[in-house]
Amino acid sequence: MRVALDHQSALALSCLALAFIGLEVLYGLLAGHEQAYDPAETLASFGVAAGNAVAKALTSGLAAAPLLLAYRHRLFDIPVGSLWSWLALFVAVEFCYYWFHRASHRIRWLWATHAVHHSATRFNLSAGIRLGWTGQLTGAFLFFLPLAWIGFHPIAITLLLGLGLLYQFFLHTGAAVEFGPLEWVLNTPRHHRAHHAINAACLDKNYGSILIVFDRMFGTFAEAPEGEPLRFGVHGRPPSNNPFRIAFREWIALAQDVRRTQGLVSRLRVLFGPP
Repeated sequence: MRVALDHQSALALSCLALAFIGLEVLYGLLAGHEQAYDPAETLASFGVAAGNAVAKALTSGLAAAPLLLAYRHRLFDIPVGSLWSWLALFVAVEFCYYWFHRASHRIRWLWATHAVHHSATRFNLSAGIRLGWTGQLTGAFLFFLPLAWIGFHPIAITLLLGLGLLYQFFLHTGAAVEFGPLEWVLNTPRHHRAHHAINAACLDKNYGSILIVFDRMFGTFAEAPEGEPLRFGVHGRPPSNNPFRIAFREWIALAQDVRRTQGLVSRLRVLFGPP
């Protein structure tokens, strides 16, 4: 029953994403922004998304089991029906996501998966469905285990993570959307556009999910540079429209660098050092 519901939810979200991508394409055509989408790159994004759906179906248990185990040995019983507990969990998930996302840019083992999301050369909603296939295998769930151990229910954690990913999908719109004063608190399309840019002033900035406050607190917030066109993609990597190459290119490069490196310590530095 749960698997069936998961598949139904995934199908519904896929249809929702497809509908909004179609609307953004139509908006771009009406507004004279025909270059916002490249058909081949968009098709590649859908191929990556399909692979991610298969990978998640095969590996979701790798994250569920540790979360349930941590929750079984929880320190406190935090009620799931309390408004305050949901608010506390929301902030806690945002905090953990910030550090997970920051680590995904600074640790090559994690970047090999996350680079898939940054591989699109055009910033639009189709880039939002480019998600790596190996996230569960690299231990991304480890960043959220403390929440289950403290006493937050794994289902509640997963729900808020899912809502955060849904919110982030809309952050990838290429439309000129601004949130006014809320830009100080919320992650917005303008902030996330800077996050994806490979301009020097934008690299490794704006890691937030729904909130941008932790970037402001920890010095990783950046505005897009004025008067400078933003460029997108993975710095130093030529673009590709082959979904398999997109999904595994960084892993292949990492394996090659490890093989060429001598000594255990040096190899560990390659695996867990900066990209």
